[in-house]
Amino acid sequence: MSKEMRDIDERTNLAANSMFELLLFRLGEAPGTQRRELFGINVFKVREILVMPEITAMVNSPPSVMGVANIRGQMITVINLPQVVGCKPTKGLGILLVTEFARTTQAFAVEEVNEIVRLEWKQVLSAENTGGGLVTSIARLDGNAENTRLAQVLDVEQILRDVMPQEVKEEALSTAPKLRLEPGQIILAADDSAVARMMIEKGLKGMDVPYVMTKTGKEAWEKLQSLNAQATGEGKSIKDKVALVLTDLEMPEMDGFTLTRNIKQDGRFSTIPVIIHSSLTGATNEGHVKSVGADAYIAKFVEEELAATIREVLHR
Repeated sequence: MSKEMRDIDERTNLAANSMFELLLFRLGEAPGTQRRELFGINVFKVREILVMPEITAMVNSPPSVMGVANIRGQMITVINLPQVVGCKPTKGLGILLVTEFARTTQAFAVEEVNEIVRLEWKQVLSAENTGGGLVTSIARLDGNAENTRLAQVLDVEQILRDVMPQEVKEEALSTAPKLRLEPGQIILAADDSAVARMMIEKGLKGMDVPYVMTKTGKEAWEKLQSLNAQATGEGKSIKDKVALVLTDLEMPEMDGFTLTRNIKQDGRFSTIPVIIHSSLTGATNEGHVKSVGADAYIAKFVEEELAATIREVLHR
């Protein structure tokens, strides 16, 4: 077996055990301090790490876009990540992270890369209420230790939308056929990214579908159990309340793989269709999605494809 295949198998096994790998890097001094905070990104999103290549500045580029780099024959937009988050590099921008997610390829200039750590999703807490609009979660790198190191997991979807909004499709579905659920049914959705939730809500509203939006897999799981208790009290089934679950993969506390596995292995919920909607594209993730029992996998962000997938799954 090749090294690449071994790496894929190893990361797939990590996901199966509610673990993932986080690439840690620094962007310079944080605003108002002299601290060089740690930031992180899921390794699955990183195609390669390079010493900073030559960058060609482009006319009329957004302020945070440094230009383009010719990487293996592909022209890739380079984003000044410290500038986006307000950090001041003290060692220069020496490293380029080439990333692939949400059907796009882009590169982020960073000050330095530190290490790759393996974490359980329960070590990652939501940053929704911390005021950091570009951060989805905080990773406790040393677990529950009192003085654990912390890393901020950046909302790369939000950053991409802010810096290059033309790269993120946001077409309305007002002309799309409406989807009629049974009376009392909703779609239960989970995503930790604010921009992803906004776009999912636009799509579901365009389909005229009632929904409940949650911010983590754990919150969605608790909501599902609450709705089940409510249905039982009314002498109904959970299928009378929830038509379908739509979930992201990367979420603090409980990821989408674990949420899907919990649903499909619980006799109360196993017949509820689950669609995974993720920026982590690729055959490896799609294969693992099937192994945990999901009914479909759709890559972010094309609302027409999301709508078509929801219809197809519900009409099976």
